[in-house]
Amino acid sequence: GYRVSLQGNFFGRNHTYITFPEYNPCKHIKLDPPANIQSNVTASKCQIWWSVPWYLAEILQYELQYKEYSMSWETALNKTPSSSLPQIEIEAAELRSGITYIARLRCKVSENEDSYHSQWSEWSQTTVFQRPGIPKLSEKILNTRTMQFLFIPLSFGTLLYLFWNFKLSSSCFLTSGQKASPVLTFPHQLLSSSHSIICTMGILR
Repeated sequence: GYRVSLQGNFFGRNHTYITFPEYNPCKHIKLDPPANIQSNVTASKCQIWWSVPWYLAEILQYELQYKEYSMSWETALNKTPSSSLPQIEIEAAELRSGITYIARLRCKVSENEDSYHSQWSEWSQTTVFQRPGIPKLSEKILNTRTMQFLFIPLSFGTLLYLFWNFKLSSSCFLTSGQKASPVLTFPHQLLSSSHSIICTMGILR
C-alpha cells in the first residue's frame, strides 16, 4: 500500500494534505474494455464472444447490453454471463425476427475476487447482428393444402349424394306400375353425378 499526500505552498506557507493515508492500487483498478467483440446468429440463438488478456480471464465478470439498432441505449436490455468465459448466448426467443440488433460489453474484476477490486470498464466497441426471418410456406404448398382440405368434405358429400339418388331411383315405379330396375336407372344417375364431380374438380383447379 501507499500513502498519497498533496504538498503545496499556500499564501507563502508550505502545507501537506494527506489525500489517502492507505492507498492500495490493486483495490482501485479500472480495466480496459473487452476487445474484438463478435457475434454469430443461428435459428435458435445468438452467440457473442470477445477477447481479454489471458491472465485476467479467470477473475473477470461481464455485463452485456443489447438493443434494437434504431433505439437508444436507454432502452437496452442487460445480460450477465453465468461464468467467467468470454462468451454469452442470447436465445432466439428474445429477439424479434428480421430486426437488426446492436450489442456492447464491459467488464470488471469479479466480486468473488479478494486480491483485486475494480470499477466497471468503459463500454466496448459494438457488434451488429440480426435474427433470420422465419421462412414462409410457398404459395404452391398453401394451395395444395387448401385443395386437400376442400377435397375431403366435397368427396364425402358427393358420395352421399350418389347413395341417396341411387336409393330413391331404386324405389321409383314406372308408369305401367312396375318397379324400376336399379340396373337401368343407376347408369343415368351415375352419369349425372359424375358430371357434377368433374365440374367440382374443375372449379377446385
